Amino acid sequence: MSEAPGRRTSSPDLASYRLRRERELGALYATARSLTALGEIDAVLESIVREAHELVGTDFTYLSLVGADGKLTLKASQGTISSTFNDASVPPGTGVGGRVIATGAPAWVSNYLKTRDVPHDQTFDGLVVPEGMVALLGVPLLVGENVIGVLFAADRTERPFEHDEVALLSAFADHAAVALNNARLYDESRSALKQLQAAFVTIEQQVAVTERAQAVHEALTGVVLKGGGADEIARLLVEHLRGEVTVLDRAGAIVAGCAVGAAIERPTPLTSAGPLTSAYPSTSADVVEQARRTGRWATATDGAGTWHSAATVQAGDTYLGALLLARAEEPTAVDMRTLERAAQIMGLLILKETAVAEAEERVSGGLLSELLVSGAPVGPAQRARAHARGVDITALNVVVVAKSETRPASDLGRRLHAMSAEWKGLAGEHLGRATLLAASPDAAGLADVIHGRLRRELGSAVRVVAETAEAGNWGRAFEIAGRCCDLMQRLGVTDRGSTAAPYAMFALLFDANRAPDLDRFLADALTALLAHDAQKSTRLVATLSSYFENSGNLTRTAAALHIHLNTLLKRLERVESLLGTDWRAPDRALQLQVALRLHGLRTQLDRP
Repeated sequence: MSEAPGRRTSSPDLASYRLRRERELGALYATARSLTALGEIDAVLESIVREAHELVGTDFTYLSLVGADGKLTLKASQGTISSTFNDASVPPGTGVGGRVIATGAPAWVSNYLKTRDVPHDQTFDGLVVPEGMVALLGVPLLVGENVIGVLFAADRTERPFEHDEVALLSAFADHAAVALNNARLYDESRSALKQLQAAFVTIEQQVAVTERAQAVHEALTGVVLKGGGADEIARLLVEHLRGEVTVLDRAGAIVAGCAVGAAIERPTPLTSAGPLTSAYPSTSADVVEQARRTGRWATATDGAGTWHSAATVQAGDTYLGALLLARAEEPTAVDMRTLERAAQIMGLLILKETAVAEAEERVSGGLLSELLVSGAPVGPAQRARAHARGVDITALNVVVVAKSETRPASDLGRRLHAMSAEWKGLAGEHLGRATLLAASPDAAGLADVIHGRLRRELGSAVRVVAETAEAGNWGRAFEIAGRCCDLMQRLGVTDRGSTAAPYAMFALLFDANRAPDLDRFLADALTALLAHDAQKSTRLVATLSSYFENSGNLTRTAAALHIHLNTLLKRLERVESLLGTDWRAPDRALQLQVALRLHGLRTQLDRP
């Protein structure tokens, strides 16, 4: 091992020596210039070993760089014959490379495997044999005070390295280190530039997304300010999100829809009796239900690869509907935020429409109540208020009353108000009843139409009664329609649109003008029984009603009344003593049955 070698020739001719040195220096400078023109690290490494191989003329050259773990790993070679040697890696502190790194100076050996001046690594020694390496020279690649790698020149025969060879390779290594460091800096600069360019592209994309989202938000806000509706919101969403957009109300019915290139044909609205039905794809129904359950957007894909996304329309904890987006591409987070923002705008629009409708209902309902209470003739002020709403009071000839067991009268009143313009009428809530005062030549047909619409909107049973008002007596028509609506429930009719005509046999119950007739009929038939029950706290009226309901069967009657048969017989004896022995005669029995039925219905209708 030597770090201060002598010359290969002891007495060279001075002129020849100078000429050789000039050629070597010229080659060195030319090589250094060629290195400065390179930029890629891999290209620089390959150029260094190639130029070094030509410059020093050894059998092969190779270059190893110091890794983060201190190992020397071969990165480039020239003239090697063994493919395995190109994978060489030397642990820290071993071999000629370890000496070079430790001292920062050149080092060489004339026979690597035989020398004991440097620690050996068995793995590396195993690679030396197939390569045939014997003599080895290593010079440091220095950047400042740091050794970043070692440049090696090797021969396959044993020999020493001359001082001039060491000096020439060291000088070349100095230039090579500079070029390699410049390439590293250039590579880092390029990487940083790429990162900056990528960041700039990301920023541009984010700015574009933000601008698009802002544009959508401004457009949606404009819909509310301009008095637009759900159709316009659906169209705007399709313009920006593509695909198909559907607007659902709180009952699951389609309010509006739009698709790329066309508007969606509206199917029959769904009811609110349950979750979305087969009118929608099952995936759409699922995401709408999930969004409704969680209060946030939801998205899923179906078997055909279509993405279905939904966002709920809410005001506080009140569910108002949903927006549904269906398209082939998976929606991005920005798309979903846009859909949610549109749902918020839709909520504002619904609240605005509701506030306007409620204000109109208050005005319309106030005029409705005045007409139902005062009747004809109407004053000039009332006529002017009706005219401002496009209503001709003189044409209002039908009173409609609607009743539902699942919805309040205020809800039904709002729905009737939404329909009132079709019949140039007034609607609202009067005395706790949803009421419509309309102009129609066919009261029965009007009842059927309104019942059908309310039934579809509510998704539940509803009773509708329409009564023609004679000579502007709207109050009497309202009372008949309202009491007939209640009577229908007592008779087990829960879902029907009708006039009072089919229930004419019960007119004594719901026509206030016939109340004295009903009083006289009940008095003639039942006064004795009613008086006895009131004075003695008995139940003769109830007993006789049950007797007729069970077709005179004593056993069934006693069971229905939960009394003993002897008790029933005693009560019937008391009835006979009060009504006479002929109370079972056909004509008298029929009169009693009708009276008992009317008395029972009247009691139920008068009950709060």
